[in-house]
Amino acid sequence: MKGKKATWKKGRGKLGALAPLMGAWKAEAMTPVGKARCTRQFTPALGGNYVQLVARWEFGKGVYEEIALYGVRDGALSFWSFTSDGKRSEGTIADASDVHDQAVAFEAEMPAGRARMIYWPDDGQGFYWAVEARTKKGWRRFSEHHYTPA
Repeated sequence: MKGKKATWKKGRGKLGALAPLMGAWKAEAMTPVGKARCTRQFTPALGGNYVQLVARWEFGKGVYEEIALYGVRDGALSFWSFTSDGKRSEGTIADASDVHDQAVAFEAEMPAGRARMIYWPDDGQGFYWAVEARTKKGWRRFSEHHYTPA
């Protein structure tokens, strides 16, 4: 990273890793189907035992939505995701220090193989988000957004 070093202040407990993401965020990104507007909102849920994510991608005339819960399962920070195309996934926290030393990442076994989702700080008030697929040569990124406060 160039410029000042971005830092995230994480909270207490296993859910504390998500503290820098709490709130409402927006991004615009180019996708294979054109420009997309994306929002992500992280809020405490179910008495603070979980963090809920509501994500929305707007592609011209189409919309794709996701609701996910982050919580602790078997001692590890985990997620359960449900999307508007009827799919679901679940995974656990993972190392992504190859992307950024403060990255918060999750890995999941998907029908097409292993995937990871990564959040890491930018040099300002936002963060980057990416999704990567595991290949024989390492991780291949196929989506990346830069989010700023909404």
